[in-house]
Amino acid sequence: MRSEERAHNERLANDRYREAGRDKHPLRSLRSLLFCILYFSCFIALVSCHYSRPNLEDEHLSKETRDSLAYLFERHYTWNTNLEVLADSVNLACLPVKDCYNMLYRGDRVVVAEFAIHPADSVDSVWVKLAHSQEVQGWLRESEMMHAFVPTDSISQAIYLFSDTHASYFIIIFALFVAVWLFRAFRRKQLRMVYFNDIDSLYPLLLCLLMAFCATIYESIQVFAPETWQHFYFNPTLSPFKVPLVLSAFLMGIWLFIVVLLAVLDDLFRQLSPAAAVFYLLGLASCCIFCYLFSTTTFLYCKRSCYFY
Repeated sequence: MRSEERAHNERLANDRYREAGRDKHPLRSLRSLLFCILYFSCFIALVSCHYSRPNLEDEHLSKETRDSLAYLFERHYTWNTNLEVLADSVNLACLPVKDCYNMLYRGDRVVVAEFAIHPADSVDSVWVKLAHSQEVQGWLRESEMMHAFVPTDSISQAIYLFSDTHASYFIIIFALFVAVWLFRAFRRKQLRMVYFNDIDSLYPLLLCLLMAFCATIYESIQVFAPETWQHFYFNPTLSPFKVPLVLSAFLMGIWLFIVVLLAVLDDLFRQLSPAAAVFYLLGLASCCIFCYLFSTTTFLYCKRSCYFY
């Protein structure tokens, strides 16, 4: 009896929250969303100061500047690029002295000081000189540097963390755990969940669709335009302007995802009690994770099927 009365009281509380938060004007929430999108678009347009690629044949450019810009668009990084060690340890060769190395450890920061080409090297002909301090400097193959270092920019480090294999495993485990836990809770109580017992709003569905869209664009860049993604990785920006079209679509999708997420939170806490809203957000996060995994897996499967035929 107590459990039935408790469930009845929770349903009454959710109904009171829903009635209290119901908007008298149906188009007001839509106008608010469009205003937020317009505001973010204007803000991004004002802060986006992205320089176009300079003309390397300009007589006013020095030889060092030309070389630096050439390396930037050829190798996606250049002199004075700041990097951080992610591996446990890295050995820098003190060339031309043989059997002499400087040791770097996780968290150490270096700067790109020089490039060299060694055609006789069968592993990697491009060598990069990295400087940690005046005393600690050395050379490393470019391929080894790519695996052991990450740019110090916070956006680049976030991209690396999201792209890491271990992060993918954690996302799958988290999605399965939350899905099972919410299903058991749903069987005991009438909790609000995406699609099964949804709230009176289209924003959660739109959020899942935006996640699927961004995941498809992200995977398509990885597969069909890896050089574009690598250049974005070393030179990140949050502005969808002055970048290739595919990156512009991806960044616009990310900004729209944030705006719709704010609209979801606004509708959610107006219609449900705080406890029910938290449960709903956990279920919505699981649905978004499922959309991401489903979109990327389906894209790879279609790509392999096209290559097979």
